[in-house]
Amino acid sequence: MDHYKALGLSSNATKTEIKESFRKLALKFHPDKHSMSPKAVRDGAALKFKQVAEAYEVLIDDRKRADYNRGFGSSNAGGGFAGGYGYGYYSRNSYTSRYRRSYASNGVKGFFDMDVALQFLTSRGFLLNLAFASVLLGAAVLVERSGDALWKMQNSGKSFEEAIESIEKNRKQKKKP
Repeated sequence: MDHYKALGLSSNATKTEIKESFRKLALKFHPDKHSMSPKAVRDGAALKFKQVAEAYEVLIDDRKRADYNRGFGSSNAGGGFAGGYGYGYYSRNSYTSRYRRSYASNGVKGFFDMDVALQFLTSRGFLLNLAFASVLLGAAVLVERSGDALWKMQNSGKSFEEAIESIEKNRKQKKKP
């Protein structure tokens, strides 16, 4: 679904134009207005109302609109953005349908579609997991290095192997008497 078409606007519409168009269309297709209409008209109006509300929700928010424009703008009509922020608006070209379409037509090669890889690598979940893994790795390195530094402070230049050898010698000497 093209959100701009749903609101009857061009892609360079201002927030004021978006609000005005939504207000007009919401009044026109609101379910309460069609409560006495035949079922087919009621269902059609309810569907149109949902589409208009969804389009408004995406286009009025700057971040969602930028994501939508990046995936569905006139310069990229064939591509689609799966929505890295958990939005479920992009059903026409969602990640799954694009994957299935490219996989079915191109075989395994379609799995390595650059758009899909970029969507995965820039998704919020992936980046949060990457940050968490980096913190864990950094903590492990810090613990390892601090352990080495403590060992050197306590054992005046001896290596671990030398210390183990001296402990074994002391044990043998204690057992001999």
